[in-house]
Amino acid sequence: MENLFAVVVTYNRADFLQSLLDSFSCLDTRPEGIIVVDNASSDHTADVASRAIAAGDLPIRYERLQENLGGSGGFSRGVELALEAGAGWLWLMDDDVEVLPRAVDELDRFTSDYSCMIGRRYDANGSPFFWQHHFVEALGIFLPVSRDVFRHSDVFRTNVGNFEGMLMKAPVARSIGLPDPRFFITWDDLIYGWLAAQKTPVVYVNAFVIRKVRAQRQVDLGLRHLNDSSDLSRRYVMRNRGHVAQYLRAYGKFNRIGFGVGTALTFLKEMVRLGLVERTLKGSGALWRGWRESRAILSDQGWEPMPPVPAPVGRTPPNSPPERDERA
Repeated sequence: MENLFAVVVTYNRADFLQSLLDSFSCLDTRPEGIIVVDNASSDHTADVASRAIAAGDLPIRYERLQENLGGSGGFSRGVELALEAGAGWLWLMDDDVEVLPRAVDELDRFTSDYSCMIGRRYDANGSPFFWQHHFVEALGIFLPVSRDVFRHSDVFRTNVGNFEGMLMKAPVARSIGLPDPRFFITWDDLIYGWLAAQKTPVVYVNAFVIRKVRAQRQVDLGLRHLNDSSDLSRRYVMRNRGHVAQYLRAYGKFNRIGFGVGTALTFLKEMVRLGLVERTLKGSGALWRGWRESRAILSDQGWEPMPPVPAPVGRTPPNSPPERDERA
């Protein structure tokens, strides 16, 4: 992989960030650069970054934002910085994971055929983390795929992304634009992967490359897991339905009736999460608030998707995003 840049977004998780940076040091093949975007943390995140930079073991660039722009705002800035630095590949990840020693080499096995991929992850307890979804455009929701996706191949075609290790070639990122900071949190990575899927095959590959280190309360429903959440996340799950609808509209794939059904299913899922995982229904007010906010976004006639990112003056991208390959 030429000019691989990792983009890490962190907020008040200094100890998790330390563990992630330590795991970068243990990689058999390291990135050319590591962009750490700090969402105005109030803990000792800056000290962790300063010590790592002073050690000189990793090629870290640290930028502390003046305010918390959420995960989406942080990734938007991080991708921008990586592209400005000449990144050929972008490896996007939150701060509560660790990379496994052979992660880069394992992903590199697939880079000759694919320009956007997500590797497998271990949960905090060491078991495989379930993540295999497909975005149903008619409903505007993503649904789990209930089968062994790697039974016959090491590659599973999907159309969503995940900021826990998604790898993307720089020309793809330039063509779809920066991650949309208007999401703040939730839906941003899923839609970023969906946008990439409009340009090139997006795949989930049979290679364990990430380990989650933040344990979460969860309920196993067989087909999928439901993790714990927060009122802020619940609000934005519903609020950002407005942005999801606008992206579908921009690509001519918005179905008003189907999307309404998808919104009702999203609300129901969050109510089930409240009841089964958190044993309370007090967070329902955040869901209603988010839904009301989504209506304003939906009615915004001036809404536009994120624009493409032009190549720097005097620099021509090494290649364009590959054409869609329906065989994958």
